[in-house]
Amino acid sequence: MPLDACAERHADKVARIAAELRARPHGKPVSLKKSTPSHQVPKAGDLRRKDDKIDVSDLTTIIHVDPVRQLCIAEAGVTFCDLVEATLKHGLVPIVVPELKTITIGGAVSGCSIESMSFRYGGFHDTCTEYEVITASGDVITATPDNEHAMVFQMIHGSFGTLGVLAKLTFRLVPAKRFVKVVYEKYATIEDYQRAIFSHYQKQDIDFMDGIIHSPTEYVLSAGHFVDEAPYASKYDWVKVYYQSTAKRKEDYLYTQDYFFRYDRGVTNVHPKNPVLRFLFGKFIDSTQVLTIAEKASWLLKKEKPTIILDVFLPFSKMPEFLRWYEAEFKYFPLWCVPYKRVRNYEWLHDDFWKGLGDELFVDLAIYGMKQTGEKNYHKLMEEKLRELGGVKTLISHNYYTEQDFWAVWNKTNYSAAKAVTDPKNLFRDLYEKTCKAAMGMS
Repeated sequence: MPLDACAERHADKVARIAAELRARPHGKPVSLKKSTPSHQVPKAGDLRRKDDKIDVSDLTTIIHVDPVRQLCIAEAGVTFCDLVEATLKHGLVPIVVPELKTITIGGAVSGCSIESMSFRYGGFHDTCTEYEVITASGDVITATPDNEHAMVFQMIHGSFGTLGVLAKLTFRLVPAKRFVKVVYEKYATIEDYQRAIFSHYQKQDIDFMDGIIHSPTEYVLSAGHFVDEAPYASKYDWVKVYYQSTAKRKEDYLYTQDYFFRYDRGVTNVHPKNPVLRFLFGKFIDSTQVLTIAEKASWLLKKEKPTIILDVFLPFSKMPEFLRWYEAEFKYFPLWCVPYKRVRNYEWLHDDFWKGLGDELFVDLAIYGMKQTGEKNYHKLMEEKLRELGGVKTLISHNYYTEQDFWAVWNKTNYSAAKAVTDPKNLFRDLYEKTCKAAMGMS
């Protein structure tokens, strides 16, 4: 479709959503109806399931790919699988592509998505240059890092839909090749693993970097390069499980799009787990189906001691101390490991968070599928340890913060400044209310 026609259709969609917001009565929270399932961890008793909905399910158009400037303009509901397919036709890809096919670009900003190019570029939000936001009052604003809505631009990241409707994004692309070659570096100690990660970070000698910590004595670092040709191309969309392959193989080749979504059947929590069941049903069960089923059968979810699915961000220097504590307290492996560049002192974190923090590199350690037993609340235990070490968790999971502890990590002053522009009457709930109360079934 021509650019002018795409822009006109987009303007019509925005006008419809803005009119609906202007007509909303105040006092009753609303949530968004999207074309794909939420990629937050499904929770028992989540009050948002009963919210009135603002329908944004048609915000799914890639408006323009500019191969010369290496920029893309797209609506917030565009999925990364569609985006990668479209940009690869121009020999380009998004700079950061989250691991699941139907994560949307708006969701990647609102929910803090990263992946294996994050050691160089930060998160997907760090590759964005402009957001179009529909406020709860029905106004339409453009936010960039250096205009009058610069604080809104920064605070949209990690806002989980509480700062209005993110309608359109402009973001950077990078050149890509047809295949990705991955070399699996094996280490027996965390110290050697750290040295390898930081060496690649300093040299910038690879295109992709993530890894799997299979056990306290088995660390795999996956070092990837774009390549033009490959002797074969592996796929992990059925019986074979990608994270398991990292322990068995020395290297691998994948088509670029298959590399990006190598974890789509699950990172370390692949369903079905049984190889026979995976052979029979695995071709039809991906992350989208699992999330859809979990939402439709939400009454089956555990309210007490829910399964642990969370991502924690640590200063790189604290990684050995954290893992020693984790091995003693949690005793659960494997972990997904994603190095993450600190691009800036992000405005969404409290000013005190950055004081005395010298690390230029963080690491995301992802725990997927740990069953809680005994008397401990492992989610809360993790929150307390992260505060001690200067780390932070994403809010996609179960959150047990008190309001005081929450706003000691997240920046209430900056958040309130953005909220005053985009949702002064709190139609979309505030960040603490939505992620720590409503999501946990508390009004």
